[in-house]
Amino acid sequence: MLSFLNRRTRRRPGNTHLWYGLAALLLFASSTAQAVPSYARQTGAACADCHAGAYGPALTPYGMRFKLNGYTDTDGSGGKIPLAAQLIATRSVPARGESTMRLTEADLYLAGRLTDQVGGYVKVENSNTGNNTFRTRLNNVDLRFVARDLKLGDKEATLGVSVNNNPGFQDPIAALPGAAGIGPPSVSGSLLNLSALAHRVIGASVYGLYDSTWYGEVGSYASLPTSQQDHLGYAASGDPGKLSDTGYFRFAYMKDLRRQFFSAGVVALSTRRQLPRSGPRDDITDLGYDLTYQFLGNREHIVQLSYTNILEKRRYGSTPAGPALAARPRGVVRDQTTSLTYTFRQSYGITLSHLVNSGSRDAVRYTPYGVPDTTSNLVGVFWAPFGKDDSYTSVANLKIAATWFRFARFNGSRTNVFGAAPGSAVPATDARDLDAFSLSLSAAF
Repeated sequence: MLSFLNRRTRRRPGNTHLWYGLAALLLFASSTAQAVPSYARQTGAACADCHAGAYGPALTPYGMRFKLNGYTDTDGSGGKIPLAAQLIATRSVPARGESTMRLTEADLYLAGRLTDQVGGYVKVENSNTGNNTFRTRLNNVDLRFVARDLKLGDKEATLGVSVNNNPGFQDPIAALPGAAGIGPPSVSGSLLNLSALAHRVIGASVYGLYDSTWYGEVGSYASLPTSQQDHLGYAASGDPGKLSDTGYFRFAYMKDLRRQFFSAGVVALSTRRQLPRSGPRDDITDLGYDLTYQFLGNREHIVQLSYTNILEKRRYGSTPAGPALAARPRGVVRDQTTSLTYTFRQSYGITLSHLVNSGSRDAVRYTPYGVPDTTSNLVGVFWAPFGKDDSYTSVANLKIAATWFRFARFNGSRTNVFGAAPGSAVPATDARDLDAFSLSLSAAF
């Protein structure tokens, strides 16, 4: 997570304030909502039918089918406007640094069906960057064409096309970082981790679901020109580089037993990247697998468990020299996420996540300690009183959440993670100094 920022800012002791901002972003990502009220109005179903918690983001099997059907399911009555909005106010309390209380985000969603076969999800984010300054950006996009109720042999099948700007976000199981909204913070994360490519690429994939059990997807991505990234609200400094020969592959087995659900899947992303765009070419391959289990029961008690493991292999196009030796021509990084969520009556919930990023030793690329290893834990509790079948209205939704983010290790160390020199005017920063707490109020309508 956030590796695109870290790549340019790591190993500078004076940038400690930036890391507090990164921690806040991590908290913000953990509170991302995907229960969009326009979908509830379109289908006549409650938000809690698609999400384990009434405000999201974790999908139930019903929500997965809605996504695979291209967001086109409807209650049969027309006249539904596919628009929704969200406001988020957050109290952020970092372990070191200034606490803030502000309206952090005002979002607009264009989310719903266009025809029986075309639907989508588009989020335009207006985020508060401080000093009452707001920045408008195009967030996740997932536009779909779907052909369903097909027959292959005597089994049902669904075929579709997704045009999206975030590899993994379109995945129906929602275990991959792009869809789950959480991944390990790191100084050098994989491309499939959060934010490495998100919103700065565009791609298309063809997907299919056979017998409601076997899911497959094949696609490709290209990075947007930096001028277009700027027009969409993203600074050129976060450019993921020029991508070529990029392929995305996903295969998963999923089983819906009504009261329980489980899945097992594999994912791959391969590309050749030039960063900077006129520089040498790196060959990068992500290989991952994920396991999920849900106990749904009668929806009184819901337990969701997921584990994702992504290994990224890198063959660098250059080997920059350090003071005494050169960087290694090859390397690997690994991102692991383990999450457990318990939801009571679809309103009260607690989430525990263990996030690990590790990598091969490289004294030049990962100074000062030679390894990028970062370990962190997230604890979150939430209350979502509306969005259920017996709620007063499906027009609006509300969520109050508290999140603790704690670092056990960062940038290969527990102490002095940026390598501040003895006697430096900049104080040393320990991993625990990056801890943060946030309290957020989200409203969608």
